[in-house]
Amino acid sequence: MIDRAERGDRAIILHPIFDSSKSELALSEFTELARSANVNVLSVLNAPRKRADAAYLVGKGKVDELAELIKEVGADLVLVSQQLSASQERNLEKKLECRVLDRTTLILDIFAQRARTYEGKLQVELAQLRHLSTRLVRGWTHLERQKGGIGLRGPGETQLETDRQLLGARLRQLKARLAKVEKQRDQSRQARLRSRYPLVALVGYTNAGKSTLFNALTNSDVYAEDKLFATLDPTVRRLDALSCGPLLLADTVGFVSDLPHDLVSAFRSTLQETRDADLLLHVIDASDPDHAQRELEVEEVLESIGAGEVKTLRVYNKTDLTDSPAGLLGKPEEIRGVRVSALTGSGLDALKAVMEGKFGADRVQGWIEIPPNAARLRARLFQLEAVEEEALTDCGSWRVRVNLHRNEVNQLAAMGGIEGKLVRGQLLTRMQ
Repeated sequence: MIDRAERGDRAIILHPIFDSSKSELALSEFTELARSANVNVLSVLNAPRKRADAAYLVGKGKVDELAELIKEVGADLVLVSQQLSASQERNLEKKLECRVLDRTTLILDIFAQRARTYEGKLQVELAQLRHLSTRLVRGWTHLERQKGGIGLRGPGETQLETDRQLLGARLRQLKARLAKVEKQRDQSRQARLRSRYPLVALVGYTNAGKSTLFNALTNSDVYAEDKLFATLDPTVRRLDALSCGPLLLADTVGFVSDLPHDLVSAFRSTLQETRDADLLLHVIDASDPDHAQRELEVEEVLESIGAGEVKTLRVYNKTDLTDSPAGLLGKPEEIRGVRVSALTGSGLDALKAVMEGKFGADRVQGWIEIPPNAARLRARLFQLEAVEEEALTDCGSWRVRVNLHRNEVNQLAAMGGIEGKLVRGQLLTRMQ
């Protein structure tokens, strides 16, 4: 049994290399993950191999080299850029006599630091406990194994079974609480659907500038920082002053390559915002030399969570750090993307214009004359926030300029009564 330190942020990165073509990019991302977890990286040890070793993931010679490096630099933590099995993690800790964390555990730790809302904390704890459940045996290998027969039952297996029962009870409790929170989130989602405002979700690789763009578009103050996974809890705000009418803009958690399955499972209600969106703004860090590869990885994640078929617009952010000007990419009739700088505001008007164009075709703008006995229709239009201008005529009726979604027009027609007669009677006309 290793006497593990409670804290320690002096780390060495062990970087196994099985595919040299992706090695540099993977190491760069993992180093950023370590920085986001507030780890002090002292050194990096590359370990090229043709195939993974069953016991240590890397060769025994490389493990011995790593042990010497730990003593030399005084590290108290080893971060492995690949995912480890429970036995590999146990073997490495025993051999190196220090804490060993793999890629999944590091990401879970970052999520634990970033979670702010009640739901976010529940989701992170659920993912952590699911991951921990495969590693319970590590902590009790120094005790005797339980054996059959009187007098041969050791404390190790008994304690392990106790831990499993406690872990199972906590998992059930977390799932029940999350189910309740998800029900509340579904109610909020249904309310948004009833509002008929289109939902636009910001997606993209972590640290691409989604939260900064979100703040710039909605005049919000969502937490944004130059770190991976700075945003964990989703935020939805209304975007007004658009010719197509109000939109709902959602800021979501960033993606990374090979997003851990436990996280995808635990955060399915959060990722629902992405699947339900009418449009995805795929935010890309234009200053990242590897942004093309990042784009492909985000598309793979979107496909894996069931959002691969949602309409997507690429938004190349951080143009202030490049030589490319802000503005539209492609011809007006075939826009391939928009270059913007969320920090300086360049290109945001062009982005809004594109969104107006995509949703404007679903709007009906014009004038409606409402007779004095149709006050219910007038009240309904104000309830829908569809009234842009109103004037009282000499005959006592209301002349109102409205901006409605086509679905709202259909809903008014389906209501029957005065409202339906008015709409079907063509009192609603296009502005000439």
